[in-house]
Amino acid sequence: MREIGIGIVGGGYMGKAHSVAMAAVGAVFDTQLRPRLEMICATSPTSAERYRTAYGFAQATSDWRVLVGDPKVEAVVIASPQETHRAIAEYAFSLGKPVFCEKPLGANLDDSRAMVAAAEASGAVNMVGFNYIRTPASQFARALVASGEIGKVTWFRGEHTEDFDADGTRPATWRNFGAANGTMGDLAPHMINAALALVGPIARLSADIATVHAERPGHEGRAVNDDLGQFMCRFENGAMGHLSFSRIAHGRKMGYAYEITGTRGAIRFDQEDQNALWLYKADDPATIRGFRKILTGPDHPDYLAFCQGPGHGTGYQDQIIIEAKDFLTAIAEGKSRWPTFRDGMEVNRVIAAAQASAASGTWMEL
Repeated sequence: MREIGIGIVGGGYMGKAHSVAMAAVGAVFDTQLRPRLEMICATSPTSAERYRTAYGFAQATSDWRVLVGDPKVEAVVIASPQETHRAIAEYAFSLGKPVFCEKPLGANLDDSRAMVAAAEASGAVNMVGFNYIRTPASQFARALVASGEIGKVTWFRGEHTEDFDADGTRPATWRNFGAANGTMGDLAPHMINAALALVGPIARLSADIATVHAERPGHEGRAVNDDLGQFMCRFENGAMGHLSFSRIAHGRKMGYAYEITGTRGAIRFDQEDQNALWLYKADDPATIRGFRKILTGPDHPDYLAFCQGPGHGTGYQDQIIIEAKDFLTAIAEGKSRWPTFRDGMEVNRVIAAAQASAASGTWMEL
C-alpha cells in the first residue's frame, strides 16, 4: 500500500464529488493505492482556498498548469468545463501522468481525437467518467446481456431526461450556450455510453434535435443551444434502437432509463430507482411469466464494499467512489480500464453523427 498524490481541476459539483470519493475510496474498497488530496484548482484563488479547506487538500491554486505540473500531483482528475478538458489532459500526458476526465471527453470530436492521441502516445492510464453505468444494477445488466441470459439483443430503448431547464422563463445561464453545454453535449453522452456498453457499436442513425426555449431572459441575442434530441439507430450486431434526451421533461429528475429486449427475455432499468433491475425471462412457466424486480445486494458488482444488507442500496456518491476505485486499480496495474479515452471518443463520434444527421435530415453511417 502506498500513497498517491491526487490533483483535481474544478471544485464545484463534480469537483466535490471526486474529492469526497478520493477521500473515502481507500476505506471502502481497501485499494492498493491510497489517495492523498494534494491540490485542488478553481477559477479564483479565493474559491480554490475555500475548496481546499472544505475538502481537505494540502494545496490550492487558480492555475491548472500549476496543479498538473506539481511533482506531488501524481494523478489528475479533470472536473472542469468541457472546453478545458483537452489542454489539461494533453499537458498531463506530456508529463506521463494518469488522467481521469469527466464526461464528455472533449467539447467536440476533434478535441476527443486529440486527447486519445495524446493518451495513447504517452502510455499513461486514462479513464472517462461515465458514473451511471457503474451502479451495481447496471453492471449486473451488462453481465446478463453478455452471458446471453436474454438471448440475442433485438431492441434497445434508452433515455436521459431531466427537467432542470423546463421553465422557459428562467434566465439563461452558461448551460444555455454552446453545443458542448446543450442537451446533446451534456445529457446525451451518458445514455449513448450506456447503449454502447450494453448493446455494442452503432452502425448508423437518424437524428432530430430541437431548441424549445429559444429566447430565455438574458440571452442577449446569443443563440440558445438544444433542449432535446432523439435518434433512431441500428447497432452493428443488427439490433434496432431509439435514444432520446431532454432537459425540459417535466417531472423527470434523473430519467436515465433503458429497456433491452432479446430473443429470450428483457431487462428494464430506471436510475430514479437505481437499486432495482427488472428482468423478464420468456422461458419461465406461463403462470409466473412477467417482469421480476431484483433488488441489488452483496452478490451484485461493487455492492458489498458499501453495505452487507440486500436492498439497502447505494447512492450517487457511491458511483463516484466506484469510479475512483477503478481508476486507482488501473494505475496500480499500469493498464487503463473501461471506459478509456478511446471509449469516450466513440461517444463523441455518435454525438457528431447525430448532429450532422439532424442538420442534413438524412441517415448517417458511422
